[in-house]
Amino acid sequence: MHLRMNAISHIRKSILGVTQSTMAEIADTRQATVSRWETGELLPDIEHMRAIRAEVQRRHLAWDDAWFFDCPGEAAE
Repeated sequence: MHLRMNAISHIRKSILGVTQSTMAEIADTRQATVSRWETGELLPDIEHMRAIRAEVQRRHLAWDDAWFFDCPGEAAE
């Protein structure tokens, strides 16, 4: 599984509108881990991804699982 480097950043900033620290709380991890997800150094596991999706749905925001893999508006490579 390959997440695009900007996918988590897009979800955090554009969908949830939260800081890295808040995203870490949502995913039950550390802020440094969220930072590493955003740079592509690490990838979130399925449980982190489920927690993020659940929070978006809890907030009644639009969601698409494809966002974990392709950022909307990102140019095709």
